[in-house]
Amino acid sequence: MKSGFHILDKDLGRITHAEAAQSQAFRPVLRLGLVVLFCVVVLILLMGGLGLEPYSTGLGAGLIVACWLGLAIGSNDVANSLGPAVGAGAISLVPGLILVALAEIAGASLAGAAVTHRLAGGIFESQYLASRLDAQMLMVAALIGAAFWITLSTGAGLPVSTSHSIVGAIAGASIAALGFAAVHWNNLMIIATAWIISPLAAGALAAALLAFVTVSVRDAPDRAAAALRWLPFLVGVMAALFLAYLALLLALRIGIWPLPVVLGALPFGLPMAWLTLRQLRGEIAANPEKPRMKPLFGPPLLMAVVIMGFAHGANDVGNVAGPLSVILPRAGTSEAMQVPITILLMAGLAIAVGTLLFGRRLVVMVGSGITRLNPVRAFCVSLATAATVLFAAAAGLPVSTTHIAIGGIFGVGFAREWLDGKRRRPDLPAEENRRRLLIRRSHVITITAAWVVTVPVTALLGAASYLVIALVMRT
Repeated sequence: MKSGFHILDKDLGRITHAEAAQSQAFRPVLRLGLVVLFCVVVLILLMGGLGLEPYSTGLGAGLIVACWLGLAIGSNDVANSLGPAVGAGAISLVPGLILVALAEIAGASLAGAAVTHRLAGGIFESQYLASRLDAQMLMVAALIGAAFWITLSTGAGLPVSTSHSIVGAIAGASIAALGFAAVHWNNLMIIATAWIISPLAAGALAAALLAFVTVSVRDAPDRAAAALRWLPFLVGVMAALFLAYLALLLALRIGIWPLPVVLGALPFGLPMAWLTLRQLRGEIAANPEKPRMKPLFGPPLLMAVVIMGFAHGANDVGNVAGPLSVILPRAGTSEAMQVPITILLMAGLAIAVGTLLFGRRLVVMVGSGITRLNPVRAFCVSLATAATVLFAAAAGLPVSTTHIAIGGIFGVGFAREWLDGKRRRPDLPAEENRRRLLIRRSHVITITAAWVVTVPVTALLGAASYLVIALVMRT
C-alpha cells in the first residue's frame, strides 16, 4: 500500500510538471492571439469611428502596421523607465509593468500631440510625392521597416532606440521613393550628433553622481551626518527635474511659452527633499549603525517610473502617430497636422499592450543583466537620465531615452569598477581582476553594436518595404 501511494505521488508529480510545461509553452501563442485580437479591434473601431471606409486599402494597412509598431515600442522601451527601479527592488515586475502602461496611455493622450508633428515632414520633402497613394505607401513601408527591426531586437534582448528606428526607416523609404535629394540631410546630421552625445553625457553624469555619493556619504567619517546633508538635496533635485520635464511637455501640449512653467515647477522638489529628510532621520534613529537606503530611494524611483513612462508615451507616440498623420485622408490640407485624439489614444494603447505582454524580458536584462543595481545606483541612473533628457528637451535636441537610460547604467557600471579598483589589493593576479569586472562587457558590445546599425538597417528595411509595396500596387 505504501509503495502504491509512492507511485501515485510520482505520477501526479509528472502530471503537474507536464501541465506546467504545457502552460509555459502556450503563453507565446496566447500573447500572439491577444496581439491579433487587439489589432483587429483597433482597425474596426478606428475605420468605423473616423468614417474612413473609402480609404480602406492604404489606411487599413497603415493602421495594422502602426499597431504592430506600437506593440514593438512598448515591448522594447519599457526598460528605459522601469529597469532601474526593478533592478533596485523598489517595485516588482508585474505592478511596475501595469504602472508604466497606465503612464504611457496618459502621456500619449495628454501630451502626445506636441511631439507628433516632427516625424510627419521633418525628414523628407513631402511635396515631391506625386499622389496620396505614394505618401501612404512610403509611410506604411517606414512603419514596416521600423516595426520589424524593433521586434527582432526585442527578441534578441537588445534595447534599441525606437525613434532612431522610425527615422532610419522613413529616410530609407524616402530615398527609395524620391531619391537622395528629397532627404533633409542637415536635420539627420543634427539628430545623429545628439544621439552620440546624449548617452555619453548621461553615463558621465551617472558615474559622477555615484562617485560623489560614495565619497561624500558612504566613505564619510560620519555617515549619518553626511546622509542628512546630501541625500535630501539629491532627491529634491531629481524630483524638481522630473516635474520640470513634465511641465515642459504639458506646456508644449497647451501651446504656451514653456520657460515660466518649467521654472515654476522646480520649487516643487522641496517637499520631496523635506519628506526624505524626515524619513532619513527616523531611519537613523531606528538603525543608527547602518540605516537602510531602500526605503529612502523607493518613492523617488517610483516617481521616476511614472514620469518617465508619461514622457515616453508623450514622445514615442509620435513614432506611430506621425506617419499616420501623413497616411490619414486629411494629410496635405490645413488639418494635416491635427492628429485626432483617437489616433493618439490608439498609439498609446498599443504601446501599453506591448509593455504588458512583452516588456518583461528587457526590463530584467536592463535592471540586472548589465550591472547589479541597488537603490543608490538606480537613483544615480534616474537622476542622470532626468537631467540629460530635460536639458536636451529644453535645447530642442531630438534624443533617445533608450540611449540615455542605458548610457546611465553603463556609467554606473564603469564607476563601480573604478571605485572597486581603488579598494582592490594590488597583488591580485590579472585573472582575478578580470573576474571582478562589475559590468558585463558582452552586453556593452552587443548593445552598442545594435545602436550603431539601427539607422542603416532600418533604412534598408524601409527602402525594401517600399519597393515591394510599389511593385505589388503597380502590378
